[in-house]
Amino acid sequence: MRFPIVLAIAMTKYLLKQRLNGVRKYPLVLMLEPTHRCNLQCAGCGRIREYKDSLDREMTLEECLEAVDVTKTPVVTITGGEPLLYTRIEKLVSEVLRRDRFIFFCTNGLLLEEALDRFSPHPHFYWNIHFDGTARVHDEIIGRRGGFDKALRALREARKRGFQVTTNTTVYKETDVKDLEELFEILTSEGVKGILVAPGFSYEDVIRRGEDPFLDRIEVNERFKIIRNWKNRFPIMSNPIYLDFCAGELSLNCTPWGNPTRNPLGWKSPCYLITDCHYPTFHELMEKTDWDYYASGKDPRCRQCMVHCGFEPTVVRTMNWKGILKMIQWNVGL
Repeated sequence: MRFPIVLAIAMTKYLLKQRLNGVRKYPLVLMLEPTHRCNLQCAGCGRIREYKDSLDREMTLEECLEAVDVTKTPVVTITGGEPLLYTRIEKLVSEVLRRDRFIFFCTNGLLLEEALDRFSPHPHFYWNIHFDGTARVHDEIIGRRGGFDKALRALREARKRGFQVTTNTTVYKETDVKDLEELFEILTSEGVKGILVAPGFSYEDVIRRGEDPFLDRIEVNERFKIIRNWKNRFPIMSNPIYLDFCAGELSLNCTPWGNPTRNPLGWKSPCYLITDCHYPTFHELMEKTDWDYYASGKDPRCRQCMVHCGFEPTVVRTMNWKGILKMIQWNVGL
């Protein structure tokens, strides 16, 4: 199974409940950023630049758990920054699991091997380690020599100890598809549960600094026409219908409310990638954000965006029987 059956069941129950209750706009995954502190400054990351004036702040444990409780999403992605730098991270993980949520813990892997003693394997818990290419490419992107090898050692040790491990890869303008294929061969041989892959987002601040590592939509289409054909070779977890979208085979509107983001400044509006303001409560985020405007793609910042956090929720939210059949076939490897 490409997608864990217990998670698929939990998500299906959640979706049916929303539809039976007539809820039109509801979150699918909570993006929880308890801290933006990080031990890296990756070339394509907009977070450290965006939150440079608040890197000393972090959410309280109570704020984190309130976000989990109010959104009620089956999945909580703990991200950042580097969430292993959050001072209450062990307690946060244990409390989210106690609430029967699934956790994808996003990490660059550099602190992971030394941190493994602080955590225990759990069927709802996944380490999600970021790899953007083979060693040379990855180390160049993160600006840290030996970073790939250190993260790979952490991956091996985590699996040795019984943890479930997935990976996440961002595709940039300079990404070589052959290098990406080699990376996926390495990760598959290491026994990862799944590989998530998506194009990067064109952060304005990164571009203003004279850097533009991001793909436009045509370039995304070219890369993903190749990448989606690997679904039977590698354990790619990215939704197959979303991959068709990335390959230019179909059109989707964004679902900006699908992955709401809570961080030390509040609830980020309108989405995980764009910040116009922060609201103090989830209710205000949902009520005051002009969702129709952002979903339409009219905002110029959305023009090139094909990132999974906006479009995979659309696939899930609008899926018909044909889509469900395709998902079942993909999940069993047909």
